[in-house]
Amino acid sequence: MKKFNTRSLAYAAILLAICIASQFFKNLSVYITGPIINACLIICVLTAGLPWAIILSIITPITAFIITGNPLMSAIPIIMPCIMVGNAILAICVALLKDKFGEKAGLPISMVIGSVLKFIFMGVVISLIIIPNLLPEKMLPKINVFQMTFSVTQLTTALIGSVLAYIIWLPLKKSLKNEQ
Repeated sequence: MKKFNTRSLAYAAILLAICIASQFFKNLSVYITGPIINACLIICVLTAGLPWAIILSIITPITAFIITGNPLMSAIPIIMPCIMVGNAILAICVALLKDKFGEKAGLPISMVIGSVLKFIFMGVVISLIIIPNLLPEKMLPKINVFQMTFSVTQLTTALIGSVLAYIIWLPLKKSLKNEQ
């Protein structure tokens, strides 16, 4: 496990800055912001450690809400902590499983497992329980869009983010080894 030190803090801060910058594009497409945030969470686990990745998992939904003012989260605030938990599930899976399946396959397998578990959690809790029971009547015409956003879209963006993280991690890992 990585220590809480200045270097870890710096890595986490840079990744948080990237997440915040990407959130300004959320209104263009969730397929831009989502993969970037998921990739940053994974890279945070690998560079700064799980505690910092969990901190990012908590902060990023808050900054997303502040930047985009999501009307669904305004109507149903309980969604925000569920997003935090979903993000943390991805980070925890990568941290705990990346060394369990061998050196080459471990990271990709851990990212896929984390993406699927995040999808299952958010799909069940947000899409199947929270939204159908708490969605205000005036928003009911969009229920299918909201449910898709917190289920299949989460899986897609987590998997795309995993691919991005893996592509970034390969040269970054070598660079960090040379730095030490």
